[in-house]
Amino acid sequence: MVQEILTDYELIVDSCEQPRERPGEYKEQKRYYYGKKKSHTFKNQIIVLPDGKDIVDVIVGRPGPKSDINVFRESRKGFDPNQKFKGDKAYEGEPFIKTPTKKAKKQELTLEQKEKNKELASERIFVEHLIRFIKIFRVASERFRLNPHKYEQIVMTICGLVRFRIGALVLPI
Repeated sequence: MVQEILTDYELIVDSCEQPRERPGEYKEQKRYYYGKKKSHTFKNQIIVLPDGKDIVDVIVGRPGPKSDINVFRESRKGFDPNQKFKGDKAYEGEPFIKTPTKKAKKQELTLEQKEKNKELASERIFVEHLIRFIKIFRVASERFRLNPHKYEQIVMTICGLVRFRIGALVLPI
């Protein structure tokens, strides 16, 4: 039922990384080391409604080096096959995700392509705002020093607080 309602919307998806304490075991270190950030990280993915009205789905605590598109492909199973999404260039390659046009080597984008990219960015900005709301909490933005097994529980609690703040979670009195 909820999946059918969500197909009316074009959901917005984005990922972010959070540094974590260096794991003790070598295999664990290797699993979480993200060369791009030169640190050990967790990756979180957030899917929101258009205009940032509510958080639809949160994937928490995946290893940092895992690509955004692969994290999305794992979480995609929970959505209707006809569900449409908007994402950034990290989600390129999926037919049901609208992404910006990439500039070809030694070529410039046309004015039309630049306008489309600008329009898509203005529609996608709401997921960036919600990520910012989540990262206002220091435990979700700085290096995670607590027990890694509690990471998912803490980030999901923060997402609940963010939903309460934006007015998506209204409790009856």
